[in-house]
Amino acid sequence: MIGVWDMMKENKKVLIAGTGKSGIAAARMVLKMDGEVLLYNSNEDTDGESVLAQFDEGDRVSFLCGELKPVDLRNIHLAVLSPGIPLNSEFITLLDRSKIPVIGELELAYQASKGKIAAITGTNGKTTTTALVGEILKEHFKDVVVAGNIGEPFSEYALKTNEDTVSVVEVSSFMLETISEFKPNVSAILNITPDHLDRHGSMDNYIKCKKAIAMNQSEDDHIVLNYMDEVLREYGKSKALKPKVVWFSSDELPAEGELFYLKGDDIFYRHDDKDELFINVHELNLLGRHNYENVMAAAAVAIKMGVSADEIKKVLKKFKAVEHRIEFVRERCRVRYYNDSKGTNPDAAIQALKAMPGPTILIGGGYDKHSEYDDWVKLFPGKVKKLVLLGQTRDKIYECCRKYGFDEVSYAEDMNEAVKICASFADEGDYVLLSPACASWGMFKNYEERGEIFKRCVEEL
Repeated sequence: MIGVWDMMKENKKVLIAGTGKSGIAAARMVLKMDGEVLLYNSNEDTDGESVLAQFDEGDRVSFLCGELKPVDLRNIHLAVLSPGIPLNSEFITLLDRSKIPVIGELELAYQASKGKIAAITGTNGKTTTTALVGEILKEHFKDVVVAGNIGEPFSEYALKTNEDTVSVVEVSSFMLETISEFKPNVSAILNITPDHLDRHGSMDNYIKCKKAIAMNQSEDDHIVLNYMDEVLREYGKSKALKPKVVWFSSDELPAEGELFYLKGDDIFYRHDDKDELFINVHELNLLGRHNYENVMAAAAVAIKMGVSADEIKKVLKKFKAVEHRIEFVRERCRVRYYNDSKGTNPDAAIQALKAMPGPTILIGGGYDKHSEYDDWVKLFPGKVKKLVLLGQTRDKIYECCRKYGFDEVSYAEDMNEAVKICASFADEGDYVLLSPACASWGMFKNYEERGEIFKRCVEEL
């Protein structure tokens, strides 16, 4: 095990790989722990002055870009990776040869944090669920941190936490690749569907990363799992899984065990040999069955973090969709526009499309993560009036559409053109939905920028 605190007490030098938000946050944290930092970016065009300008004069931080050489690792005692850096990067091999331990930004933050932690992962729904859990816990606890993949890195807050702090952390498969001691009191895996196969190489590797969220949990901890997910159903019944399982389900039910489940329009909570009506979905401000699953998962996490049912229900009734996840933008000429830019894979896009109550004009396409689009496209007939495609994957998606006999497809060169095409095809009572089923890279910095541009284009109609 890597004792980060002990290492910092000896003023050790740490290599921080990655100069984005996570890397900068990790570097600041190491400096506050009296360590020394070498910030590294493999892109030789990185502007070192801009990177170093984010630190105070006198901070023990230096910068290096381009090829990493053995001489550069002199006096380096630990390497901290930002989540975006794959473990098969060439410089990782050099770190291994040099016997320098490697951890991720999440692990660094965890080892310095105090208090209780709820950690949430899954292919889809984790941002909404994390935000919802955060709002619920704020109803009960005085000091709540919401961090990770949802916004600011956990390392921005770790040193400010105390024994009374409760942290809610959204964790991705990238972040879970590099944990060693990370141990949440309550974890949740919402679902596992194909995603990031360009990074992980296979579904087996991807599933292994997701399951790592529970690898250090004990019998005193809890894990919330989706009973409708075949991988998670099997995992939850495994004797090797130590934490107590709380299920949630939108259809089939386990014969026994603690459970949140959907029956008609009602969500029930089964516990202590009784089934208790928890909330009706019409009391929520969220659309779609997938969001009802997010609500059940959030309620399960909150219950196990010590929040009462009444406090949970109070928050559920006022919580609204997070930005970029089936976010209502405006109504124009009796056409409603929704921003689901966070729908970065086919399964997420499927859930968003299912949530639309009427005929839909859909914007899709983007960066190719080696996804397959068949299940998404199969939903189009009778539901999608027009598909407008952008980006690198538009030809691949168009060919998939042709395979299933769907030919209402147009291409657009940018978001502004895509929105205008949608508006021209939309009739009263229709819905326009940005839910790309692809990552944003290539045309946009991230899904947030893509969503903001879509909203601006809609407002300018």
